[in-house]
Amino acid sequence: MTSPAPLGLREIFGLDPLPLRAREAWRALRGDGTVPRTRFGTSSLQIFDPALSLRTWLGRRRDDRRIPIYNLVNRTPTPLTEGWSVRKTQVRDFRGGTLTYDSHNGTDFAVPVGTVVVAPAAGRVLRISSELDRGGLKLFLDHGHGLMTTQNHLGRVLCAVGDRVRRGQPIALSAYSGLDGIVAFPWSVPHVHFNVWLDGEYTDPFAVAGETPIWREGNAPQPPAGVEDEASEPTPWDESAVAATIAACRDEAVRVELLAERDPDRRAMNTLFQRNYYPSRFGEAPSLVAGSHPREPRLSLPFRREDWSGVVFDR
Repeated sequence: MTSPAPLGLREIFGLDPLPLRAREAWRALRGDGTVPRTRFGTSSLQIFDPALSLRTWLGRRRDDRRIPIYNLVNRTPTPLTEGWSVRKTQVRDFRGGTLTYDSHNGTDFAVPVGTVVVAPAAGRVLRISSELDRGGLKLFLDHGHGLMTTQNHLGRVLCAVGDRVRRGQPIALSAYSGLDGIVAFPWSVPHVHFNVWLDGEYTDPFAVAGETPIWREGNAPQPPAGVEDEASEPTPWDESAVAATIAACRDEAVRVELLAERDPDRRAMNTLFQRNYYPSRFGEAPSLVAGSHPREPRLSLPFRREDWSGVVFDR
């Protein structure tokens, strides 16, 4: 891979276009007719790790090349219909600890800005979008059989919607795009927020006792050995459920946007994005995926083996 040009400040924080980003920041702080405001308080300060943050902003890595985990999936989240909460009021990660916060639904990998992000499994790119109040620049992959991943807080994408990618293929450069990267700089750690969805629902790739990890190596995930060739069948969508969910959207502009997408797979992913990132725009929504799929060990770390050797929990 040829070294790409360095990221600029506007890419790092996801500032373009400025008028739209300003409106999204206002929505996060004040809410709007369909989206509650973001909830925060003094307990939010417990999320910060200034020492790790400064080292990571300066581009420093551990000698053992392991990636620090900054936050894990909260197994006891507060209802998102009450607003996105960055407070720590009811939290439990897969280890039984508190390395998470109320609404946190992904795994945060603390990596320096400009780190190469790779596909964690073969799949198809179904959405690329940037929303300042919901994770900045993001890339959505369908890996088939109900399994999807999203990479958030990116600085630049290296592929396009509709592309089919292989496990280990570079797809983006990391940054800290999004509102939290701006307002908490430099005390909040730059990271890739990595979501896993199984049958459209947020899923922790790490496993508690009795569960199957979604990482190929169990609870000690590894980067892929290289760019791997493997089969990838698209996820089967329930088109009637997608149509019903779009019809139930309370935001007219969003509803029109969803209906305008002609590709059925992309329309389904866009609808799932809206439902999962802005659930208050919808009422009770059916599963958008046809059938059910079990947890299986299918994912690799979304980073290159030449850069990283694994992960570490240092908090």
